Formats: sequence, C-alpha cells, structure tokens
Amino acid sequence: MERPLEHAPPEARLLPWSGPEGKPCFLITDDHGGPVSRVADAMESIHLGMGTELLAHARRLLPDAPTGELRYLAERLTDALDAVLRVAESRGRRLR
Repeated sequence: MERPLEHAPPEARLLPWSGPEGKPCFLITDDHGGPVSRVADAMESIHLGMGTELLAHARRLLPDAPTGELRYLAERLTDALDAVLRVAESRGRRLR
C-alpha cells in the first residue's frame, strides 16, 4: 500500500526588508494572509509605487539637472531599483 503524498513544506518568502546586518529576511508560513504577509505585501506595494514616482521624477529632471542633483537622483534610483528587484525576486519565488 502506498503512502499518501504529504504536502510539501511551504517555501520561504523573501521579505522586502533586510535584517540588522543587511542579510535577507524570510517568512515561512502556511498562512498567506497572516499579519507579517500583509505587512510585506503593503511594503512591496509602497516600494513599487515609490519606484514609479522616482522614475517619473528622473525623466523630468534629467535634461537640465545640475551635477549635485544628478548624484542624489542616482543614489535614490539605486535604492529604488534594489527594492524593486527584491520584490521581483520574492514574487518570482512564489510563482514557482
């Protein structure tokens, strides 16, 4: 007699924030609507919205921007890209 297939353990979700030492944080849960999942969903949405707004701002600023503003913009765009790539990685993991 065959054993019934057991459910696979839940895959760890990459959270949209890092730990105190800059290491990635993961959530392992069966409850996709739990409080930490909801906070992570909200933060992902905020990161994506901020990235969209920053990109629009960059497109307006770039043609005539002074050097100091360009450096600041580049730093903010780097932060936004980092956050958006983390969201993409997290969502990609959940689609598998």
